[in-house]
Amino acid sequence: MTYAFRSRMRFLTIYLVGYFVLLIGATWALWESGILSEIPGVWIAVAAIIAIGFGIMLAVASSRPAVTTRL
Repeated sequence: MTYAFRSRMRFLTIYLVGYFVLLIGATWALWESGILSEIPGVWIAVAAIIAIGFGIMLAVASSRPAVTTRL
């Protein structure tokens, strides 16, 4: 494995960990305020799946290598 590949993977891992910490914090805040108790569990699960997918998409898009063209 090259250094650039390991560096990108490290950045991707840190990005995803930070994103999941953000999701957990937001969920905890909504739970403590009582908002989540009014929403059916199915919609909470749907929102969680969408948020996780969005986080993965952002992490992959931000860690993609720059494409340069030589003429």
